[in-house]
Amino acid sequence: MHPNNSPIINNVQIIDLALKIDDYLIISDLHLGYEQSLNTEGLMIPKFQFEKILKRLEEINNISPSKKIIINGDLKHEFGKITRQEWKEVNDFLKYLQDNFEEIILIKGNHDNFIPYIANKLELKVKETFSIENFLILHGHKIPENLEDIKEDTLIIGHEHPCIGLRSGERVEKIKCFLKGEFEGKDIIVMPSFNFVSEGSDILNEKLLSPFLKNRPIDDFEAYGVENFEVFSFGKIKDIIKASQQFI
Repeated sequence: MHPNNSPIINNVQIIDLALKIDDYLIISDLHLGYEQSLNTEGLMIPKFQFEKILKRLEEINNISPSKKIIINGDLKHEFGKITRQEWKEVNDFLKYLQDNFEEIILIKGNHDNFIPYIANKLELKVKETFSIENFLILHGHKIPENLEDIKEDTLIIGHEHPCIGLRSGERVEKIKCFLKGEFEGKDIIVMPSFNFVSEGSDILNEKLLSPFLKNRPIDDFEAYGVENFEVFSFGKIKDIIKASQQFI
């Protein structure tokens, strides 16, 4: 494997599904316990994701070792409860992080109502936002009320789970992607999910979720596709749409 890491903006590096700023590794939207949620809905998905997340994280950290890690929201999946699978996997995952990183930052997502209870037992804190130099990391499910007072020039969010659906006739291949654009005079980076049950939401054909993106034009956003440690610069969304129409 020959990893193809790519800068998405000054001092921010894409490494597979993660971002690297200084000595901080950032991942988003793990949704631990997702398989059990699907099982209760009648979809018999085996519980494979936890081990795959650990393996992928280890591979990323081998490529570019980091001593600090940020989980940018939605560590678990269920909204109003915590399942047995979630309790065990979140607890085991946080212990894994403590064994492998010197600093752990947990950002609260909209699925994370119960995360503080587990984090407190391990003497970890859950934050709404976290700042690194000129970057503000927040989950992205709500816009801060004091946005005009935020001094950082670049916002880094998750929540959207962006992917690009590349169409060829009736066939669609989904590729997870990072997005880079502007929001209210600031640069914004949208991270893909560090989740291996689902590819995410096709930003070309599905409704956008994050208030940072929905009901706003994203034609001039740039997309960076990621597949097995390879990074592909897809250009602007409007150009992807134009090119994809040729294959319909």
